[in-house]
Amino acid sequence: MPLALVAAEEALQWDTLIGDRRTTLDKSDSIIATLLGARASEVTWVGPPELRHIARRAPGIAPDPDQMGTPFLRASNLIEVPDPLRYQLRTLMGLVGGRYVFVPAGLVFRRTVGRSDGRTATAELSVVLIDSRVGKIGWRTIARGEGADPWTALTRAVKSLTPGLP
Repeated sequence: MPLALVAAEEALQWDTLIGDRRTTLDKSDSIIATLLGARASEVTWVGPPELRHIARRAPGIAPDPDQMGTPFLRASNLIEVPDPLRYQLRTLMGLVGGRYVFVPAGLVFRRTVGRSDGRTATAELSVVLIDSRVGKIGWRTIARGEGADPWTALTRAVKSLTPGLP
């Protein structure tokens, strides 16, 4: 699924770096998809651009992947995916030919605690894995990575999802 939520603490002053929402979301999706594809190549990944293409080919049946309300999946007490999101995910996965949905539910950049330079940030990438057939969240985590810019911090956060690899 594509990322739908990116935010940064004001103290970072990254408005110019992540101010254009669509560009930021697309670049984040690209980093996530590229790294996961390379680091977990045994999985058949369907990235956001391909998912959008599949959804556009089924108008009236498939929802727009960018308009599905996935950021609320960050809630740690959520176990079951409520409708209509559950139905939408199941429909999309039926078209894709898969069962499990990897959802980057939100990306937040926070000033790194203990750093006096004020420029280093921690990327917190909330991710969930959903079994679309039964509508249950099977796994969730918050991947963290530090960097002097959003893209380095995000790259390190995604790399932390596959520990033990360089």
